[in-house]
Amino acid sequence: MFRALFIALLLGLPMHSEELKVDHVTVAGRDLRAMQRALEAAGVKSEYGGPHSNHATEMALTSFPDGSYLELIAIQPQADPKAVAAHEWRKFLEGDAGPTAWAVRPADLAREVDRLRKAGIAATEPKKNGRKRPDGAQLEWETAQVGPGNGNFFPFLIHDFTPRERRAYPGGQPTTSDWTGISKVVIGVKDLDASIRQFQRAYGLAAPERQDDAQFGAKLAWFKGTPVVLATPLAPASWLDERIREYGESPCAFLLGLNHNVNVHPSTWFGRRVAWVESSKLGWHLGFEAK
Repeated sequence: MFRALFIALLLGLPMHSEELKVDHVTVAGRDLRAMQRALEAAGVKSEYGGPHSNHATEMALTSFPDGSYLELIAIQPQADPKAVAAHEWRKFLEGDAGPTAWAVRPADLAREVDRLRKAGIAATEPKKNGRKRPDGAQLEWETAQVGPGNGNFFPFLIHDFTPRERRAYPGGQPTTSDWTGISKVVIGVKDLDASIRQFQRAYGLAAPERQDDAQFGAKLAWFKGTPVVLATPLAPASWLDERIREYGESPCAFLLGLNHNVNVHPSTWFGRRVAWVESSKLGWHLGFEAK
């Protein structure tokens, strides 16, 4: 596997599907404490991660055994208004949008940026960022945006300068073992076929599996072996249609993996049982997927 990965990097070939693995997903809103309380009421506890060095946002996270984590990001209590106004996710933050972005961690960030550009996909130069944990530990990383937005359609890329474990596990271990990790990133899109072609162009993926879910209100396409599910509205004026109009093409839901079957399952996605948290209470769409 490592030899194949080395050759792929050398030749600038597309990322393997196993490389298109979630580093973390982001849920945005105005009030971090309120977001934490709502998530805990859904049975998912989180831990405070500290303010970002951008003078605009702070975060909390729920980390999982597979290394992925769910980030709650909100506006700092004493945020610099100019920094908030300039933030790429300002609309998501101020609108309590919930699912906002996702990130992957390539083996070589600079090489991946170059590969994507050669494939005709826009990618920015890496930008450094960081935050200080409540225990004083300083974290440093760099990110690069891919395609439109910042992790809203394609995942943004992240590379750590400090040990990645410090970023994912502020307490030294996963926040919870009740779930395996982030299993699916559901991206709301306007045109399903066009979006499929974009992901195939960027990552060399095979044709996806498709299905409709009337309860979720979407036509779905899943690239097997990846966390990527594309969702386009089944009907106009639905919650998904309105969300895409408000926030553009971006994550609209996340699924967490379970180690056991789901007893109550209003949906079955691609052969797996899925149960959803009541979105009216959580404020956004979060589901649990049985293995």
